[in-house]
Amino acid sequence: MSFNKILTIVGLFVAIVSVFVAEFAAYSALFLVLLGLVSGFASPMADMAGRMAYTVAAVAMPVLADSLDAIPAVGVHLNAIIDNIAIMLAGMVIANFLLAVKDSAMPSSS
Repeated sequence: MSFNKILTIVGLFVAIVSVFVAEFAAYSALFLVLLGLVSGFASPMADMAGRMAYTVAAVAMPVLADSLDAIPAVGVHLNAIIDNIAIMLAGMVIANFLLAVKDSAMPSSS
């Protein structure tokens, strides 16, 4: 199993557990952003389409998840889980953005 898959599984676990464990929820956003940043720096996306897709997903997922609140009993929890996943995606997007800025500012070594 690759390092990126392990980070994704840990991020999903944190996203789900933080919804149900109140003591963990206070720091879950920090953990999720850090996991996203590490994942983004460890395996950067080379293609522009992939970076754009992750950016759109990080922005659109919380907006779409808000409509899940209409589902009785589980909608609020599903909304919170998807919001937490979007926080991790935001960390990945920030890392990839910083790498793209670095690549455009620094001359290539070849």
